[in-house]
Amino acid sequence: MGERSLEVLRTGPQASIQDLGRPGLAHLGVPRSGALDTPAHCLANRLVGNAEAAATLECLDGRILLRATTSVTVAVTGARTWVRVSGRARPWGQAVAVRAGAEIELGAAEEGLRAYLAVSGGIEVPQVLGSRSSDQLSGLGPDAVSPGTVLPLGSRTVPHFHVEAIGPSRRRERLRLRLGPRDDWFTPRSLEVLTASTYVVGSASNRIGLRLEGPALRRTRTGELDSEGMVLGAVQVPPNGRPVVFLNDHPTTGGYPVVGVVLREDLATCAQLRPGEQIGFEIVV
Repeated sequence: MGERSLEVLRTGPQASIQDLGRPGLAHLGVPRSGALDTPAHCLANRLVGNAEAAATLECLDGRILLRATTSVTVAVTGARTWVRVSGRARPWGQAVAVRAGAEIELGAAEEGLRAYLAVSGGIEVPQVLGSRSSDQLSGLGPDAVSPGTVLPLGSRTVPHFHVEAIGPSRRRERLRLRLGPRDDWFTPRSLEVLTASTYVVGSASNRIGLRLEGPALRRTRTGELDSEGMVLGAVQVPPNGRPVVFLNDHPTTGGYPVVGVVLREDLATCAQLRPGEQIGFEIVV
């Protein structure tokens, strides 16, 4: 076990190591990856004195238990979850000092879906193509975090106790959408339906895409497109007519028409939506 490390004792449904991802490699077929809720990831790092690009733990629905082998500072942001250090309640969204040998526990998310745990020095697993992020689609990056995993840490940093946290309560009720490039594949009525309807987050949603259930969008054309490049936030519409918002681990190409692209600033909302929650769209220019 390394001199500075965290030992994983228990995990929830999915815990992965994430940083700011691998942007700029789509021409090689490499997805962007990285933290889905970028503002929460960056805030957690600032709280413990890390650079924003340092790797954190992205914990689906919280629920993780770790042991520190050395004195560290941690911070939890993103989804609201209780935080305990050696059984004692500690504040969410603040820098928390942890002694060597202490256990750090996150409870189930009470609001939101993905919690981010940053630790002073950052998680320093080996980089793959310039990033420490785990990619669900391609399998690039470190293995999934599981009980028994030992996470090496970088050099100690100085925490910023004055930074204020931003909670999931700032989520948008409607995702802002720029139409195109294939909005002409859909009837004018379908575009009205898209903005007038409320969609429900499907249980098959993951880091690849937010799958929505609700009114189907009708096409004006038959057949399918040749594969074309996909971007983060693209709203692809498969044959069933129900939108899928592409998130960080999305494929770099696709053959279904993209009706529009969600603004980058609204993607943190997508990261924190739980299955069964509702979301809508509004068109912006």
